[in-house]
Amino acid sequence: MSYRVVVVAAGSGERAGPGGPKQWRRVGGRPVARWSLEAFVDHGAAQVVVVIAAGEHARAAEAFAGLTGWSLVVGGATRTQSVRAGLAALETDDLPILIHDAARPFLKGADIDALLAAVEQADGALPALPVADTLKTHLLGALGVATAPRENLWRAQTPQAFRAAALRAAYAACPADASPTDDAAVVERHGGKVVLTPGDPMLFKLTYPEDFAMAEAMLAAARVTRIGQGFDVHQFGPGDAVWLCGVRVAHGQGLVGHSDADVGLHALTDALLGAMGLGDIGDHFPPTDPKWKGADSAVFLRHAGHLIAERGGSIVNVDVTLICEAPKIKPHREVMRARIAGLLGIDVSRVSVKATTTEQLGFTGRGEGIAAQAVAAVSAPV
Repeated sequence: MSYRVVVVAAGSGERAGPGGPKQWRRVGGRPVARWSLEAFVDHGAAQVVVVIAAGEHARAAEAFAGLTGWSLVVGGATRTQSVRAGLAALETDDLPILIHDAARPFLKGADIDALLAAVEQADGALPALPVADTLKTHLLGALGVATAPRENLWRAQTPQAFRAAALRAAYAACPADASPTDDAAVVERHGGKVVLTPGDPMLFKLTYPEDFAMAEAMLAAARVTRIGQGFDVHQFGPGDAVWLCGVRVAHGQGLVGHSDADVGLHALTDALLGAMGLGDIGDHFPPTDPKWKGADSAVFLRHAGHLIAERGGSIVNVDVTLICEAPKIKPHREVMRARIAGLLGIDVSRVSVKATTTEQLGFTGRGEGIAAQAVAAVSAPV
């Protein structure tokens, strides 16, 4: 079923402590708001409107780089005002509307499917978890505390799904100064029928500093380290320099290849692609395609890094070994490390570049070309 989405990401997140608005902080290597946007885009939402605070356009564009199918709108001083702004930006039709808080990043397709199925039989639906803790009411004065019954109490989550007409009518009738804490309350107040779907513990809301630590711990428990390896060879030819690990190195010969023949970056690109089971460099950049004639191999490496990030992965470390008699690699090694780190957006401490010879044995020993091998470790979702 097709649907439209409003993602509310306009809050200041003051309770989350220092570090700026929580929706732009990183969890698992990605901005918090990007997690939800990716979930909706991957699930096939017809339209996603992200509501942001004034002045946050540049930060949102950076956080959502590479994703399509979304647009931005500026929200208001309250959540209700922001939701109104998001609804006004949606196309008007009968498609169900989902409203989601960006601070709940770990949304799954199954959560969306359950909501869409439920809203076919009701005006609205929301995921909820039963209250497990004993509830206490804090009374003023000498009375202390009292125990409140927890039967029939549920913890509401988002996204919440609604029939478009019911949601728009409910918000139209909602007083301008009202401050409901969720959208189901608006529809309930207007007489709409709202039902529950099974909640998901992973849909918890990032509110306090400790929530971010818990989120990282949960992600770590649900990740594996994947290893990839790459190997490449290029022969010497005419020229006065070679490109190695993104650095131009003066030499009495060049390397022959369809692109710039950077044997180090080619091996590393294959290692990263291999770690994620994404084929090899030839699958993504065919040597038969004239588009890549003389291309900068940095394009290939960035592409591999981008694919990993798209799939929720993060690069743990990379290790490149260049095999040649000449040129000498050691004088350029630190520049090469810094270049690779910059291309992949990782700290240079995660990058190793080494060199060795074959003791004048084989084609590299005879000075006919250069070989490279690379290993990459990637942390990725299970």
